Amino acid sequence: MDGAPQSHVQPDDPTLLVFEYVQHLALAIDTMPPGPLGVTHVGGAGLTLPRWVEATRPGSPQIVLEPDEALTELVRREVPLPRRHRIRVRPVDGLTGLRALRDGSADVVVTDAYAGGRVPAELAGTAYANEVARVLRPTGLALWNLADEPGMRWVSRLVATVSTLLPHVALLATHEVLKGRRFGNSVLLAGHAPLPLETLRREVARTSLPTGLREGAALTRLLAGAKPFGEAGEQSPHPPETGRWRAR
Repeated sequence: MDGAPQSHVQPDDPTLLVFEYVQHLALAIDTMPPGPLGVTHVGGAGLTLPRWVEATRPGSPQIVLEPDEALTELVRREVPLPRRHRIRVRPVDGLTGLRALRDGSADVVVTDAYAGGRVPAELAGTAYANEVARVLRPTGLALWNLADEPGMRWVSRLVATVSTLLPHVALLATHEVLKGRRFGNSVLLAGHAPLPLETLRREVARTSLPTGLREGAALTRLLAGAKPFGEAGEQSPHPPETGRWRAR
């Protein structure tokens, strides 16, 4: 989509996750208690993560908010969903779709939506963060897939925005991204209640990717001076041209 890879779907093995950030989203969800989870996804694309949730936690009721109906029809036709799934795709944008959901209706809310290779401004403001916090259960986990330039100034502002409503936050990314060596993706974790940091540290240490976790004082240093976005938010930075992803 828009010249950038969006999804990798392995029809005969939905547990195979290729993109780094999707592996990080899955790692975070794996820290939740065993059993089915109520998951709301903002952004659908190839439905890679909903398929993974269904495969690893069968029977999980999932809502996917994906406004691109043509894309959803293409995916359903070319890469059908498994039988007896509980994945429901609604053709609405994230903010509109969340506003229609009940308070405390989701164990997990995943925001993974891009337009033109950028996170839309409406998914970065306090209006959206407030809806995520409202829909999330008291012990739930909110996740954002974010992309930023070295220095992570936009991500820092987004984390500052979210933490005003969901005070417990952490950031997952590869070491290259966290150290500012290239443009790339990071996953924000946020919740009303403390995050399972010990479990996260253990899982990060076990991953095959060179992954880092920023929380506590380390995250505070990253956020130093970051000003929260307003109600409307701001788009994430333009991705670099193909072949120019490494900064140094």
